[in-house]
Amino acid sequence: MAKMYFTMLPLMLAGIANMLFTKTGIYCQHRTPIDGGKVLGDGRRIFGNNKTWIGFFSMIIFCTVFQVIYGLFCKFANLNLYGDVYLVHDNTIWFNLLFGSMTGFVYMLFELPNSFIKRRLSIQDGKTAKGWKGRIFFVYDQIDSLIGVMFLLYLYSNITLIRYVLYVLLGGVTHLVINFFLYSVNVRRNV
Repeated sequence: MAKMYFTMLPLMLAGIANMLFTKTGIYCQHRTPIDGGKVLGDGRRIFGNNKTWIGFFSMIIFCTVFQVIYGLFCKFANLNLYGDVYLVHDNTIWFNLLFGSMTGFVYMLFELPNSFIKRRLSIQDGKTAKGWKGRIFFVYDQIDSLIGVMFLLYLYSNITLIRYVLYVLLGGVTHLVINFFLYSVNVRRNV
């Protein structure tokens, strides 16, 4: 499990940094929704106000930056064999730039279907539903991006399908714990 956490460290740090970034004035001034405010035939937004271009690209930037820093740290501390990524790929700046940017892109891409479905079910941006919908989306909110990111890891490493599922589950629990912490320090509005 420690190896899995070590492998996910750049993603976790990027997610926290991006969440903190969404509270800045720069983010608030440039928060153009990805869907441009457009609605579908059902009269509901495509993704809603919380899926913004600046948030999409800032996650890519944060994932890239933290992957590069992680790579340098692993190289300096001789820890390349401790995570799952560098067992298959050379720890180079170019690989880390590519892998980090793909991680951020996939992370944000896999959040969009969740938002799309929630809008169809009349669940407001940043809110949770009640009843069965609330329980399903509470779980899905924790793992939507991880499904894609850990599949990217699956493609770029030697992890098994079972380990992929374990990564998604461990990442989901970790995401929930981090969200509780960010909620307790008033960075998030809900868990």
